[in-house]
Amino acid sequence: MSILEYNGASVVAMKGKNCVAIAADKRLGIRFQTVSCDFQKIFPMGKKLFIGLPGLATDVQTFANELKFHTNLYNLSENRELSPKTFLSMVSNFLYQRRFGPYFIEPVIAGLDPKTDEPFIASTDLIGCPMITNDFVVAGTCLEQLYGMCETLYKPDMQPEELFECISQSLLNAQDRDAYSGWGGVVYVIEPNKITKRELKARMD
Repeated sequence: MSILEYNGASVVAMKGKNCVAIAADKRLGIRFQTVSCDFQKIFPMGKKLFIGLPGLATDVQTFANELKFHTNLYNLSENRELSPKTFLSMVSNFLYQRRFGPYFIEPVIAGLDPKTDEPFIASTDLIGCPMITNDFVVAGTCLEQLYGMCETLYKPDMQPEELFECISQSLLNAQDRDAYSGWGGVVYVIEPNKITKRELKARMD
């Protein structure tokens, strides 16, 4: 078993029309033993910028704190908001610096450009190889199930409510088929004028 699967996680991000959504499950486990069902895996890094971190729980928290520190430092020194593309480069560089003793995480980034409000989603692997896409990105222990659900339900240019429904159904149905993730979910829908956070109830068995 990979160390990336030790604590279990599922994270997905999707692009809509002038909006993006990012969702994750809530379970923290040690393989098949559940430790908590309220573990944070999505972290705000700006006004319209979020990162989802599936992987080893200790590395998730360490890396999130390190990123928050450097994001705040960038905002102070540059006197402007960090764009999602710049943030992806920052994440990629940090992970590649540690490639010989990497953080065991697979980041998923979702956000809107601070100037143009253009939707942006991307992901990297544990040594920082970036992947930018125009539809959806997935990561975690139920990767194959998420790909199947997203490919079935996704369609381009969805409105915020439709995007929420699509990402929620994809996450809930995928994690029902994975023993390492689940126990509820959290969804952020990011629009130019607001951010909506909703919690999902799921099977608890």
